[in-house]
Amino acid sequence: MLLSRPRLPLEPADVPMPEPGPQQLLLRVHACAVCRTDLHIADGELTETTYPVTLGHEIVGTVVDRGSAATGIPIGTRIGVPWLGWTCGECRFCRSDRENLCERARFTGYHLPGGYAEYTLADARYGFVLPEGYDDASVAPLLCAGLIGYRSLRMAGDAERLGLYGFGAAAHIVAQIARYEGREVFAFTRAGDTEGQAFARSLGAAWAGASSDLPPEPLDAAIIFAPVGSLVVSALRATRKGGIVVCGGIHMSDIPSFPYELLWGERAIRSVANLTRRDGIELLELAPKVPVRTMIEKFPLADANAALARLRGGHITGAAVLMP
Repeated sequence: MLLSRPRLPLEPADVPMPEPGPQQLLLRVHACAVCRTDLHIADGELTETTYPVTLGHEIVGTVVDRGSAATGIPIGTRIGVPWLGWTCGECRFCRSDRENLCERARFTGYHLPGGYAEYTLADARYGFVLPEGYDDASVAPLLCAGLIGYRSLRMAGDAERLGLYGFGAAAHIVAQIARYEGREVFAFTRAGDTEGQAFARSLGAAWAGASSDLPPEPLDAAIIFAPVGSLVVSALRATRKGGIVVCGGIHMSDIPSFPYELLWGERAIRSVANLTRRDGIELLELAPKVPVRTMIEKFPLADANAALARLRGGHITGAAVLMP
């Protein structure tokens, strides 16, 4: 399913079977979760790509061929492919264990072929062998919603009272990990979203309400997954002195001005960018212990536009997953 230009529907297409380069794997795709970043690309909010582009960076597939240097992963292995698809290994960020900030990073489903397809390529060094106990569709959301959520949670420090703004694919995974770690979770959704609030409470949230509401107790930290800049102000207002507000998305609308007193008291605002391979290893070891259970809605690959439309409208509970 190809995106030929921003703001146009994805189109079905037959393309040549890709051939793996020396470090690459050829994967038969079994599942690919749909991420809000895919929407940002499709809607023209992220534009550093070459069209047509195949979206999708939460890929679960089986290795069917490999390049001459990709000897570490046998043919037949099931692997997961995340957003981070390649880094240079040479820049100041790569050399300081911050490959997520690599100056020349290339991303799956943006600069590199994605998973909205029957077959795709991936760099063998950036894929993850997946834990047993998860079927293909259920494990797919861990590869971005889970990874970005996990990195955001670590940025939130040792917060005991954690707010989650936007209770979608990432938040429903983070909530389970946070509860496993003994934290209290406070869920914030669109006003009137009683279904989303009930979903949050079913996963152990101590409280659920509208994003404009104040929680019953001040938060130690908040993570914002919804791409709405005004939520930064709402989260600061709900967070105690010394608290942290983490912006977990790759794109967000403008943050409006706010009085300094909301930031004063050594509150901090942080952003999360991409992921590291270490994040992936840690999360995929932790998820079966929790155990994290993903709520998914499956779509055939040909219905990718319908999946994106439902995500755009806020009508997905958990995560949408395409099944080629």
